[in-house]
Amino acid sequence: MPPEVCPVAHAHWLNNPLRRLFHKPEKIFQGLVSEGQTAIDIGCGPGYFSLGLAKMVGDSGRVIAVDLQPEMLEMVNRNAVKRGLQSRIETRVCSADSLGLDIKADFVLAFWMAHEVKDQSAFFRQVLPLLKPDAGFLLVEPIFHVSAVKFKKTLDIAQAEGLKPYREIKVRISRAMIFSI
Repeated sequence: MPPEVCPVAHAHWLNNPLRRLFHKPEKIFQGLVSEGQTAIDIGCGPGYFSLGLAKMVGDSGRVIAVDLQPEMLEMVNRNAVKRGLQSRIETRVCSADSLGLDIKADFVLAFWMAHEVKDQSAFFRQVLPLLKPDAGFLLVEPIFHVSAVKFKKTLDIAQAEGLKPYREIKVRISRAMIFSI
């Protein structure tokens, strides 16, 4: 596992109930995700946002939760079972070099993880074909790890790989941009 990836030992911070004070999935994804859609949560960790997305896509939708660490995906599965959402969430292990996905989605999320990616150009090249024509890709980075200058550089890389900045959105303690194709 690359050293910059959030360790499993920190998963409790990512799934802490207090996080809802800052990050309410239904508020962040309002107008971006709806019932019946397919959503992909890249770098899902223990599944905080995967679970929120699963509630929003409903019984007729699905969420693909993707992470490098099988232990994180085990947590996603356990939490999905506890909340009765297991039929809506599919977990996939990726590698540091490949998402390994051949799916078209209505919404793709990369929340607080792109700064951990060694080759952002390659990452964004892999995100692009996942998006359906009217899909949105939400990129969110933490302000305590990613400066405005570094975020701008990431946005420039995404744009160079074919993603079109659609609009900035407000996400607490974060920098965020929605892209389209």
